[in-house]
Amino acid sequence: MVRGKTQMRRIENTSSRQVTFSKRRSGLLKKAFELSVLCDAEVGLIIFSTTGKLYEFSSSSMNKTIGRYMRNAKELGNGKPAIQDNLKDLKEAAVSMSKKIEFLEVSKRKLLGDCVESCSVEELHQIEEQLETSLSNIRARKNLVFKEKIQHLKEEERILAEENAKLRDKVENQLPRRPSITLQLGQREIPEVDTGLFIGPPGEIAVN
Repeated sequence: MVRGKTQMRRIENTSSRQVTFSKRRSGLLKKAFELSVLCDAEVGLIIFSTTGKLYEFSSSSMNKTIGRYMRNAKELGNGKPAIQDNLKDLKEAAVSMSKKIEFLEVSKRKLLGDCVESCSVEELHQIEEQLETSLSNIRARKNLVFKEKIQHLKEEERILAEENAKLRDKVENQLPRRPSITLQLGQREIPEVDTGLFIGPPGEIAVN
């Protein structure tokens, strides 16, 4: 069953009005908390019931939030002067940024060897030092990259060697083994054999 739309008017029944206030208040405080967490917003909520009871929520400090609100409200109340001040600050910031960009462009051209005709000896010396420092940093970074690359290749070589050894062991284990031949002697007695040999000084004849 679809619930009918609630009419936006004062609830006459005191009990129903109190129940509705309690539910809506909890939902409003929950939404304020979610807004402060999800959007990283500074939220301050103040609620007074019909009986004068205070309910509040603040994502940081209620006094701090109220003070911030009062300052912004004062600036909004002044209206046009505040806007003019903001425009003036923006124009000054834009002029300063343009000067910085122009200075960086000139410095870039000088480092590339352009627009150096008007430079003094001291300025040329500074440019030379900057180039030498940049070149030193580039060489140091290049050496570091080479070392990291060599270490990476050594690590890959070690991993490949381990994988190769594992594959070699796997292939050797899968090859068929040759049958071993074992000779066994029986329990026969081997008779003594007279070889006719004599051990002694030369010239002596063995007498049987």
